[in-house]
Amino acid sequence: MGANRAASDDLAAAADGRLTWRSAAVAVALALGACGGGDADPVTRGDDLFHGDAACATCHGADLRGTPMGPPLLDPIYAPDHHPDAAFHNAVRNGVQPHHWSFGPMPPLTHLDEDEVDAIVAYVRQMQERNGIE
Repeated sequence: MGANRAASDDLAAAADGRLTWRSAAVAVALALGACGGGDADPVTRGDDLFHGDAACATCHGADLRGTPMGPPLLDPIYAPDHHPDAAFHNAVRNGVQPHHWSFGPMPPLTHLDEDEVDAIVAYVRQMQERNGIE
C-alpha cells in the first residue's frame, strides 16, 4: 500500500471515529504541514513570548500601554524612526537606564535569544502599526 493511500485510510479512520495512534499522528502531521510546518509566524511567536516567558507584559502591560513599572510601547517615542529594532535588542541584551520616563531601570533579559527578541519586536511593531504608530 502506498504512503498516500495509507494516509488517506488513516484520515478516513479518524473521521469515522476510529482514531488510532497512527491516524492521529498522520492527522497532526498533515495539519502542521498545512500551517507551514508548525513554525508560528514571528508576530504570533512574539505575542506568545511577550505575554509569556519573556515577561514583557509584566512591566509594559498586556495591552502594551505600560504599567506603574514600565513605559508604554504604544507611544510615538518607540516608533521605528526614534527607537529602531536594534534599540530593542540593545535593551534586552544590556538593560536600560531610564531616559524618557521616570520608571526604574530595565534589567538585561539574558534568558532571551536574538530570534526571540526579533519575534517580540515583530509583535510590538505590528501592534504599533495597528495603533497608528509607524
